[in-house]
Amino acid sequence: MGQRFGGKFSPQGSTTDVPQAGQRNAVRPQRDPVGARANLMFVAPAILLVRSLGGGPVDLAAGLAGAVALALGAWLLRGGLRAEAAYHQRAVASRPALPRKILAAVLTGAGVGLATVTGDAGVLGAAIYGTVALIAHVAAFGIDPLAHKRLAGVDTFQQDRVARVVAEAEAHLATIAARISALADRPLTIRVNAFLDTARSMIRTVEEDPRDLTGARKFLSVYLQGTADATAKFADLTQRRPDTDARTDYLSLLDDLDQTFAARNARLLRDERSDMDIEIKVLRDRLARDGITDT
Repeated sequence: MGQRFGGKFSPQGSTTDVPQAGQRNAVRPQRDPVGARANLMFVAPAILLVRSLGGGPVDLAAGLAGAVALALGAWLLRGGLRAEAAYHQRAVASRPALPRKILAAVLTGAGVGLATVTGDAGVLGAAIYGTVALIAHVAAFGIDPLAHKRLAGVDTFQQDRVARVVAEAEAHLATIAARISALADRPLTIRVNAFLDTARSMIRTVEEDPRDLTGARKFLSVYLQGTADATAKFADLTQRRPDTDARTDYLSLLDDLDQTFAARNARLLRDERSDMDIEIKVLRDRLARDGITDT
């Protein structure tokens, strides 16, 4: 790591120095899957809380309970949407351990039922309102993925190993992005996001062919954890007292890591192509031995 590479983002670097990992591993910009509809779910508990303050003890208790249920449901919905987006982005993924979207729908139905139980509708009417709210929530946001996502022809044990390593790597990347984003330094954020894209390209390579895990595991665990630790120290130092030398060293580290990850990912792709060429050659030899040749 001591040698500085003249990478794409180095002060004296060119745009042609960084090896490309391949078009099939291009990473799209990360977007927060939580949209305006999910954020609006926090409006209902706020309104219910305000209105319940003007009622009697029973109305107040039911209103507060309903507001808590609705707010907790809105919070779980946000987490469920993010977990679902991560599930769909990965070639190998386990279903969410906690069905947040389903729980959010149940809590929303319970919150609406509690909000209306003290009105003219009565218990039966409140149950009907709550059921309708639950169904509407499912119709609007859907439910959590209920099945593991697997690759054909790859054993479950290997795919579980890949899923664990990928989850750990994504957690490190999220930590890096959050610490840099807090600095509100746009050029630095752009540079870090470029490295994150390079790392995610390797993640996609490993997901598409779990056999690559052995060659990439050190990068996705040890190296990314070290990068997250270095990023945390750099961010803490910058927030206390900006240091030009520390910034230069950190950018140099990113250049080195970007080069190393891109080169390793390119090697994984070359090895995958070599494996395919070998399989084709073996098949052709077998066909030739069996007397089946091209005409």
